[in-house]
Amino acid sequence: MGKDLKDKELGKGIVQRKNGRYEARFTNRFGKRVSLSSSDLKELKKYYNEAIYDDKKQINIKDNIKLDKWYNEWMSVYKYDTIRENTKRYYNQVYTKHISPVLGNFQLSKITQLQIKKLLKSMDKNGLGYETRNKVKILLVDIFNKALINEYVRKNPAKGIVVKRNEEVERRVLSEEEQVIFFDYSKGTFYDNFFVTALTTGMRIGEIAALRWKDIDWDKKVIHVTRTLVYQKFDGDTKKEFHLGDPKTDTSVRDIPINKQCEVALKRQYMQKSIVSGKAPITKTVDEQFADLLFTTRYNTPINSQIISDAIGRIVTEINYMRDTLDEIEKFSAHCFRHTFATRCFEAGIQPKTVQAYLGHATLQIIYICYA
Repeated sequence: MGKDLKDKELGKGIVQRKNGRYEARFTNRFGKRVSLSSSDLKELKKYYNEAIYDDKKQINIKDNIKLDKWYNEWMSVYKYDTIRENTKRYYNQVYTKHISPVLGNFQLSKITQLQIKKLLKSMDKNGLGYETRNKVKILLVDIFNKALINEYVRKNPAKGIVVKRNEEVERRVLSEEEQVIFFDYSKGTFYDNFFVTALTTGMRIGEIAALRWKDIDWDKKVIHVTRTLVYQKFDGDTKKEFHLGDPKTDTSVRDIPINKQCEVALKRQYMQKSIVSGKAPITKTVDEQFADLLFTTRYNTPINSQIISDAIGRIVTEINYMRDTLDEIEKFSAHCFRHTFATRCFEAGIQPKTVQAYLGHATLQIIYICYA
């Protein structure tokens, strides 16, 4: 038991120093010697009892480590042999440029969700895109998750933060690396021919869904886009139904050239369609107007964008299953193939007016708004 300067008992672990201040010490569950001090005995006992309680309930933290120091630990231990060197360089670049200058000198336990949201908001105001902002958030989530496991923090302040994509400005486009990886995994899947056609022609999902074998001119190697398939509830419908109609605009009626990759995919799809037509369950009756659709489900029924997006999602999930959390491919919608097609065209030096014709946009202004 400790005593004060008048030899009065103060309680276990508490003493009074010659300068009159009271001090309490104990060894916490991490083996670290903890020392608390105050000129007010009542206040000190309060802090001391709270510290003992937190230690017994295991809700105290190991140490007041700063974010910069923990990032180096996190990278050297958790990412040492799980990510590639170029990925490490990218993480270091993102952290050094965007995170460290703002939060690096803060103790992990002192960083709040509000600070992280302010950082992301500032990045947005400075014109930084969704991909960079989202990568900052993902990095912080994993950094704090590992800090939580190691008891440096009580909770993850980055968890639950949503980074929104400004769809009016930004369009999801597959990088060349993502494109290669996706199609490596999609080979042999039921909708692979659909994916290839979408990426190599830039056609809208409804336009591909409405495609017939007779719409392809094999002599000229072009696809005649003359209609679209929509899945909506029209007046008089009791629920959503498939409807064939004219393309989106007058300029959407167009001819699109097909390359060798697309040609192979279309011919494979023709064979797949023949097999599906012969094996479709008798419980799935096909409306006559949809009987000659080239791309269908396994049941020979029409396709909508959600079916394709779900198929994409399954492939992306499989890809990410064997990848580091921070190196995962972000899930994307079926419309992303159209944006990617346009981007690859521009990268290849194709003139905007030609790309406009391929996509069926009414004006060049739409091209510049969407893909600039």
